[in-house]
Amino acid sequence: MNDLEKRYQHLLKPSEALISEISALTGDIIILGAGGKMGPALALLAKQAVDQAGLKKRIIGVSRFSEPGLQARLHQNGIETITADLLDENQLQALPEVPNVLYLAGTKFGTTGNESFTWAMNTYLPGRVAEKFKKSRIVVFSTGNVYPFVPVVSGGATESLPPEPIGEYGQSCLGRERIFQYFAAKNNTPILIYRLNYANDVSYGVLLEIAKSVKESKPIDLAMGTVTVIWQGDANEIALRALHHCATPAKILNVTGPEIVSVRWLAEEFGKILGVAPQFINEEQSTSLLSNAAESFRLFGYPKVSLKQMMEAILEWYIEGGEILNKPTHFSERKGKF
Repeated sequence: MNDLEKRYQHLLKPSEALISEISALTGDIIILGAGGKMGPALALLAKQAVDQAGLKKRIIGVSRFSEPGLQARLHQNGIETITADLLDENQLQALPEVPNVLYLAGTKFGTTGNESFTWAMNTYLPGRVAEKFKKSRIVVFSTGNVYPFVPVVSGGATESLPPEPIGEYGQSCLGRERIFQYFAAKNNTPILIYRLNYANDVSYGVLLEIAKSVKESKPIDLAMGTVTVIWQGDANEIALRALHHCATPAKILNVTGPEIVSVRWLAEEFGKILGVAPQFINEEQSTSLLSNAAESFRLFGYPKVSLKQMMEAILEWYIEGGEILNKPTHFSERKGKF
């Protein structure tokens, strides 16, 4: 492990609060959709917390595992894996009964032109999963895209704001939530709906996209002039700790950072370090897709990795040639077309 990797791993360590709460959690943990952007890091964080707590809990990752080498890496770190297509009913029913479920399965990009698959993954599959794991507690990953755009001066959408998603992706995600809410009531299944935007890691996210655009002198769209962001490690920690807050009726929780951040400011800050003047197109609008995570901070405290720390780690990783994912967020999209 080189110095860059060591500095990155330092930002991913489980907190004492997570280790304590993992110790108080009854049963093993299964992660459905463990092969996506956040799944591998979530599984590794859970395993580290279990090990540091001196426990024998199983961490099980379920995915199609299309990424070469990912299963082997998880196995090397003591994580069990099951290769499965969750849309296949036989494969879904063959999964072990586990008391703690983190549901990350879903699709976003490629929605336009492939709407039926999007709805199957994001709205039909949740009902099948909710029935399969009706005796478990379930943290359901969702998105701030279920909210309407809100005024920048509003402080962001709170959990009490009625959903008003723009476009079929956001609509299908609201469908996911409604289906899980239905089965929470029907089967008395404790559920927490985890509305996240936007998670950032050194390999992907809004901050990396802006830094790359500045470095490559690509124009940055200011139409979505402000964003809310959180370090992926903090987001994963909150997801695991949220298992203690699943409830019936299902609890809804926004997960993001404390700041409403100017996209222009981010680009200019990166530009100062890179020695490049950012290029911009369009003008800031009076509304943006913004979440208010005050309830999350009440439950779990503020994220331990600050905005400046994220920016520094991401820029350092990018400049030194660390591996990055080709999975853009399309954070500037205002018509809901993904």
